[in-house]
Amino acid sequence: MLRDDISAALKESMKAKNARAVSTLRLILAAIKDRDIAARGEGNADGIGDDEVMRVLQTMVKQRQESIKLYEQGGRQDLVDQESAEIDIIRSFLPAPMSTDEIAVAVDAAIGELGAASIKDMGRTMAHLREHYAGRMDFGRASGLLKERLAG
Repeated sequence: MLRDDISAALKESMKAKNARAVSTLRLILAAIKDRDIAARGEGNADGIGDDEVMRVLQTMVKQRQESIKLYEQGGRQDLVDQESAEIDIIRSFLPAPMSTDEIAVAVDAAIGELGAASIKDMGRTMAHLREHYAGRMDFGRASGLLKERLAG
C-alpha cells in the first residue's frame, strides 16, 4: 500500500537524518490523514485508498509548481530549490507520467471502447480515463485532446 511505502521512507529518512525528506514526508502523511478524516465523515471507516493517495500527491506537486513560478518571479532561488526538492520527493511515490503520445493512444482507445461520438460523451470518457490512469495521466492534457477529437 502506498501509505506504507511513505511511512517506511519517513523512517529511513529519519535514520539518515535527511531533514528535507523528513519534513516533506510528514507533510504528505498529514495531507493523507486529513483526507482520511474527511472520508470517515462520509462513512468510509477505512480512510482513502491508493488512488486517492495518488491524487493527494499530484495535488501537492501542482501546489509546489505554482509556488515555484511565484518564487521565480520574486527572485527567491532558495525557495525555488526547496520546492523543487520537495517535488522530487513527492514524485518518487507516483508512477512515471504518461507521455503525450501515450495519452493520445489512451484517449483514442477510450473513445473506441466507449463509442464516444460527441462532446456530450466527454464526461463519461474522462471518468473512464481517470479510473484507468489515475496517478499517471495529465488529465488537463487528456481533456484537451479528447475535446479536440470529439468536436471534430
